Amino acid sequence: MRTTRAAIAASVVYLVVGLAWAWWSGQLGSPLFVSAWIVLVGVAGAFIPGIANQVTLARAYLAAPALVYAMSPGGFGPLAVTVAIAGLTDLVDGTIARRTQAVSSFGGGLDPVVDGMFIGAMGLGLTAAGAIPLWLALVALARYVLPAAGGAVLVLRHARVDFRHTLTGQMSTTLNLVLIGGVALLRGLNLDPRNLVVGAEIVIPIATVATFVHLAFSLRRQAQTTGPA
Repeated sequence: MRTTRAAIAASVVYLVVGLAWAWWSGQLGSPLFVSAWIVLVGVAGAFIPGIANQVTLARAYLAAPALVYAMSPGGFGPLAVTVAIAGLTDLVDGTIARRTQAVSSFGGGLDPVVDGMFIGAMGLGLTAAGAIPLWLALVALARYVLPAAGGAVLVLRHARVDFRHTLTGQMSTTLNLVLIGGVALLRGLNLDPRNLVVGAEIVIPIATVATFVHLAFSLRRQAQTTGPA
């Protein structure tokens, strides 16, 4: 891909806002680590075309504050704002893509990748805080990483893949946000989240497996319909 002026401009705006937050917000931990992540996403973002895709990419930047605030028992307020902004970008990016007639397979593939970054970062932050077990955070992360990796392999093999949200995928994303976010909420209110964690340990793996199965059937149906590339 080539850089565009719009992509470079968006990356500059994200970098200015992100680095300002990293160094002057007084957030927990070293600003160097989150700054490195923000710069890395900014450099990659300069090569991602389209306004809708740049809105989607906001969730990759927001992974840094999601991680930091999830680690802090007193970080629920800022974490709630971070989750709300991430949810808003998830609603807006698709609308922009449709209205600008910029719906693409690339955008469809980018969406679950950044969702995985955001939810995975929040899960790992809660793991570091001792709120949820590491394996649960890894399952939530794998829900996005494995399909993204599989899609990348298919693209590299020049297979015809139509990246679309599946019903089970949308449901699992919602459940991940509700359950993992709910644990953060209870911690922020100084309430015991253990019962919710037990529920998450049951529901999230089941939803993840259901997503993988549904995705496999969808890809198989596409292959039968379109034939070889």
